[in-house]
Amino acid sequence: MPRLIVLDTSKTGRQAQDLESKLRRLVVGQDEAVHEVVTAYQSYVTGVCPTGRPIGNFLFLGPTGSGKTRIVEATAQALLNDARAVIKIDCAEFQHSHEVAKLVGSPPGYLGHRETHPVLSQEALNHHHTEKVKVSLVLFDEIEKASDALWNLLLGILDKGILTLGDNRRVDFSKAMIFLTSNLGATEMCELSSPRLGFTPASEDAGFHGGREARISRIGSAAARRKFTPEFINRLDKIVVFKPLGDEELRKILNIELEVVQQRFQTAAANMPFEVSLTEGARELLLSEGTDSRYGARHLKRAIERLLVQPLSNLMASGQIRRGDSLVVSHEEGAASLVFCREVAARNGWQLAESIAA
Repeated sequence: MPRLIVLDTSKTGRQAQDLESKLRRLVVGQDEAVHEVVTAYQSYVTGVCPTGRPIGNFLFLGPTGSGKTRIVEATAQALLNDARAVIKIDCAEFQHSHEVAKLVGSPPGYLGHRETHPVLSQEALNHHHTEKVKVSLVLFDEIEKASDALWNLLLGILDKGILTLGDNRRVDFSKAMIFLTSNLGATEMCELSSPRLGFTPASEDAGFHGGREARISRIGSAAARRKFTPEFINRLDKIVVFKPLGDEELRKILNIELEVVQQRFQTAAANMPFEVSLTEGARELLLSEGTDSRYGARHLKRAIERLLVQPLSNLMASGQIRRGDSLVVSHEEGAASLVFCREVAARNGWQLAESIAA
């Protein structure tokens, strides 16, 4: 009798592992969303996706600044090496039925038929394909603001992976990931996560990640089911409610954003490299100024721009920074801004050494 060997179904292929590792470096605190994207991509790579459907249909729910759009851009960065390789549809622009023509084009005989260029054409979907990766990423942002006509249009895309344009050309979405984002239920999530929506103090972490997190997921799912019809919900592969972020996640996001700032200055100051380091006090000020219950992690980006990037830009423009300088950015207790000091000439290169350590 042959011996049976138990197989490990949790293991993924090399391509899926590579995608997961990149997403976890770029996206903080949203493990469920990362898992769902990686799982869908794994099915596509192995060729076992359901025929005649998109690779994955996802509805991402959660308050603003929780990372819903971020994970789509991170997926584009990881797969296509370009965070902008996403067809983004701002559903606030499609609140009236006739505006759907911008997506599919006007039918023959209508005024402007030959001048219109459908947003969701096959050429647009294939534009960012590479030799190795033939995947399109389509994002319908704030889907709850769209008209019924757009929702009806989506039914065919989500179910059959086919869209018929105004001139009767067909667009194939079988190699596309469809992402829908929404703030449905965010107000209730705010109240449940009071006093700091999306940001949980470490002392409450253990209790929060139990019952309260599950209740937030139920709030989001219930809000979606109240808003959308059963046939629309049934065409979704997964509804993911984005989780609140704690202090640890915020620190990781700060490091990621500082890396982005580092790359910007490396490009802008290529002929005048200088070195910058942030003290712990400076990082704490950025965190305190960048935490806001209404705006989520987006407020952290604004704090970095206001307190770090703009002052550095002023120092560069006024000639106070010279080639090879070493700057130390610190914070004095009680002050509302950072202090920028220049040391002696240092080695070439620009880095936020302390801020991206750990």
